[in-house]
Amino acid sequence: MILVVGATGDLGGRVARLLRVEGQDVRCLVRQSSDDTGLRELGMEVVRGDLTVPASLKAACQGIDTVIATATAMGRRLAGTSPATIRAVDEQGMSSLVDAAEAAGVRRFVYMSFTGADEAMGTPLDRAKLAIEGRLKGSAMQTVIVRSDAFQEVQLAPMARFDMAAGKAAVIGKGDTKRRWVATDDVAALLSVVALEPDPPVLIEVGGPESLTKNEAIAFAEELIHHKMIVRHMPRPIARLAVRLLNRRNDALSSLFGAGLLGDLREATWDDKPLRQRGINPKTARDFLREQARELT
Repeated sequence: MILVVGATGDLGGRVARLLRVEGQDVRCLVRQSSDDTGLRELGMEVVRGDLTVPASLKAACQGIDTVIATATAMGRRLAGTSPATIRAVDEQGMSSLVDAAEAAGVRRFVYMSFTGADEAMGTPLDRAKLAIEGRLKGSAMQTVIVRSDAFQEVQLAPMARFDMAAGKAAVIGKGDTKRRWVATDDVAALLSVVALEPDPPVLIEVGGPESLTKNEAIAFAEELIHHKMIVRHMPRPIARLAVRLLNRRNDALSSLFGAGLLGDLREATWDDKPLRQRGINPKTARDFLREQARELT
């Protein structure tokens, strides 16, 4: 049986559904306040618990062969709906999950991280990801760390202030660094495959099939909507200052600015090879933007 931790989130939910389509037995760790109706309707087993409650993790890991961990406090922290900090959830809570998995005899642990994590800005999320990566490297379990570039659905959408409908975009830094934004579906497919393949690599760094800068993405969006977008740039020094000032006051915003700054500083050296090797035909960033433009007509 496979335990998915983060199944009520966007990425984890896609992973869980893919595994069920493949006929896998799936258990989901779900917080008390979360709606599990969709998971149960697909035949998944639901165990109530929380990363911040170690006892619930022990119960969730019993009888599990593989854990897939995609959970993060980021979304709830940004929305202001959770008092649990990134450190409490993504670092301490995830560490407790690793402990529980080891104690239960789990064979494989698949962990979701991000590309460039070892060169990041020192934000709460950066520290948490590096801490768990380090913890897993010393584990007796077979571990797979998947570092993904940022998702197209986030970076090229209004939530990241890339708003084609409003004709506005925000850029942290210069916007001329090549990235490989990747589709969430493609990363979900990758996670579901490496959870099952016989001998997966210890570390996978993956991005989309297209190398594109934020400025190039904006220019392409302008072609699609047939008018110029209003673009606001946040200079790198201001972004660095925001990361430092927000580090203690708002862990999610600090992490968000840090991720944006890292994306403007660190050119992608990874590509879509891990996807194509596994028969996954990845979506390009331009394809995603075309879809968004069609929805506006």
